[in-house]
Amino acid sequence: MSGSTNDMRTPLSKVRGLGSAREGTGHFWRQRLTAIANIPLTLFFVGFLIAINGHGYTDVRTALANPFVGLVLALVLISALYHMRIGMQVIIEDYVHGEGMKLALIALNTFFAVAVGVASLFALLKLAFGG
Repeated sequence: MSGSTNDMRTPLSKVRGLGSAREGTGHFWRQRLTAIANIPLTLFFVGFLIAINGHGYTDVRTALANPFVGLVLALVLISALYHMRIGMQVIIEDYVHGEGMKLALIALNTFFAVAVGVASLFALLKLAFGG
């Protein structure tokens, strides 16, 4: 073995790249991919906000009824919330040391992201399809 004498990982885990959290580089790559996806999505979102600035409720509903706009805004929500959840999970795993507290916070982090996502998508769909 080429590692130090204190390296307790098996050769298979070294090959797979699994760290102490057994997640490997999965979180790293998912966060990077969502960050890249968030660049054009956020630019579209900001552009959309600028375009509808000052318009009335009916104009905003009409704009959201466009399938392209509704789909892209749904992607903005999903991608941003997933990115946020991954980032907070990494922070929790790095800085919370009690296993019970860590598990509870990761669960709450996931529930929060899902709750905000469901509420936001519901509001978007309600505005897009009327109600």
